[in-house]
Amino acid sequence: MDTETDTISTLNTLQPYATALKELKSKRHLQLKTMRGFLERAGLTVDELDRLNIIHVTGTKGKGSTCAFTEQILRNYGFRTGFFSSPHLVQVTERIRINGQPIGKELFTKYFWQIYRQLEETKDAHGGTMPTYFGILTILAFHIFLQEKVDLAVIEVGIGGAYDNTNIIRRPWVCGISFLDIDHTDILGDTIKQIAWHKAGIYKPGVPAFTIRQPEDTMPVLEERAKEIGCPLWVCPQLEDYQAECGPLHLGLAGQHQRSNASLALQLSHTWLQMRGLPDNSFPCSTVNNGGMLQATAFSPSPVMVKGLADTEWPGRSQTLKHGAVTYFLDGAHTLHSIQACSEWFRETAAEHERNASGPVARVLLFNVTGERDAAAFLKLLVPCHFDFAVFCPCIAEVSTSSIQEKKFDMSVKEMLTRCWDNERIWRLHNHLDDNGDNPLLIEDRLPNLPEHRGDTLVFPCIFSALQWITQGRDSVLADQAKMTLPVKPSVTAKAAPLREASEIHVLITGSLYLVGGALKHLDTASSK
Repeated sequence: MDTETDTISTLNTLQPYATALKELKSKRHLQLKTMRGFLERAGLTVDELDRLNIIHVTGTKGKGSTCAFTEQILRNYGFRTGFFSSPHLVQVTERIRINGQPIGKELFTKYFWQIYRQLEETKDAHGGTMPTYFGILTILAFHIFLQEKVDLAVIEVGIGGAYDNTNIIRRPWVCGISFLDIDHTDILGDTIKQIAWHKAGIYKPGVPAFTIRQPEDTMPVLEERAKEIGCPLWVCPQLEDYQAECGPLHLGLAGQHQRSNASLALQLSHTWLQMRGLPDNSFPCSTVNNGGMLQATAFSPSPVMVKGLADTEWPGRSQTLKHGAVTYFLDGAHTLHSIQACSEWFRETAAEHERNASGPVARVLLFNVTGERDAAAFLKLLVPCHFDFAVFCPCIAEVSTSSIQEKKFDMSVKEMLTRCWDNERIWRLHNHLDDNGDNPLLIEDRLPNLPEHRGDTLVFPCIFSALQWITQGRDSVLADQAKMTLPVKPSVTAKAAPLREASEIHVLITGSLYLVGGALKHLDTASSK
């Protein structure tokens, strides 16, 4: 009998999606043809996907939040929803949701082997090729949504749009583009115009599409692509333009940056309902602005929509968790724009919490980045948050799982720690801190070549050891977990006196969704079950 462990082990043998896209850069135009071949080998056809009533969403930042808002709104109407997203935070089953809940492990395992075995059996006849990690999960999501007979499927693009595996969809009902920013430059190009071209690749002839107001250089690209493809494109209004009977709209997701995502979700869900004949079968009312772009009308949201926006939850994005004296602020921001938004959100939200504290509050940053992202630029934007401590660690949940995590990130533990060491040095430069290179190692010599402790900055070998030091035994959720811990030297323990003496500890965890996911594995134990 196939077990969950067998399933995860098999999944982990498949090639990472980003690696495959880099390797196939010159042949990327063949990506969708290849994906259709995998789909057919798994026993599905593109014709079957046409039955799924898909809402397709891309963007650099906010596409997951937009999908979450949209799915919640339409689920509140009573529709049975499917939702495919990436990456996952704690468990891979989070990527495929039915009615807002991650697919059960038993169903995930059953459906996975149904398609994997067919792919495996046909491998030799197709040159030994198999889908990537993301590719097989995309096929699996389509398979599950068809088998579970969802009324609609909200599909989040993985990377880019034009050549993304999800773009084998031929007939979505409506498409959306959230905020565009510089990311995945080694795959999508290093200019915002190149990135916009890829994102607009999800347009389909005659299928309505919506975008939020984008950086100036991108709008002509989005408009030109829409004309080429024959796709009617609307620009969403500001959220405050919607006139709800209840007054200002309240969002379940924190942060000013979520307002544009909510507006996009309102247009996507409203259009989907209209095309379903609820209440009518027309495209959105619109006006044409001076540049020829269609401007979507800010309608009056129904009570169901209003409640949907307020009920939306999306872990790891502007999320606050309070564990007694320790409050965690988690945001998987990983572009310059999103780090800026995260910094503003943390300063505002943490200040509200501090006003209610009974005494001094210690602020701690827990940070890491992955890929080729500019850590120096990110950290500079976080300086105004005035942290008492900055802590750095790899995206390794705990030391005992380092071998698994190494494969996931295609980096050795030593390379990850070296990057953390670089980030620590950058932070010290930004904050004009002295470089005390003669201080002892922060932990006993359990692992080789560990970085040193330097003043108010620390580098730890895993997320759990970092959280343990930050919380100083004041989070019962962490204290109750029987994990392998690394003994901290007395000098480092002494340095934590402000954390033990503070009335509360506020911890911002940001820079990577993988870091946030690893933290949630320890902080929200229900998510690991």
